[in-house]
Amino acid sequence: QVQLVESGGGLVQAGGSLRLSCAASGRTFSNTAMGWFRQAPGKEREFVAAISWSGGSTNYADSVKGRFTISRDNAKNTVYLQMNTLKPEDTAVYYCAAEPWGVGDNLPFRYNYWGQGTQVTVSS
Repeated sequence: QVQLVESGGGLVQAGGSLRLSCAASGRTFSNTAMGWFRQAPGKEREFVAAISWSGGSTNYADSVKGRFTISRDNAKNTVYLQMNTLKPEDTAVYYCAAEPWGVGDNLPFRYNYWGQGTQVTVSS
């Protein structure tokens, strides 16, 4: 089992920045690829970014490339999502997810464990 707890969401003006954190516990974090997804009201959950277990490989949705950066600290069992130049369309609940022995896929069904989510609201 893996428990995931997100933090760092909030209200920010367009053009601002936020850093989300996801603390993991319960199994060997370093063998687990991690991803961030988001879901806006009335929309399906969509891929945002993912990172391999080593941190050597990352993957981003086109909509966030150049603005968001995913990283991880295996010593702290934590994955981060640095979000810069935020736009109103980035408003959503952001979820982190764990993919044991995975590579950092962009497909939600590849991930076995999910956090409860943290709300990000970007005002115009």
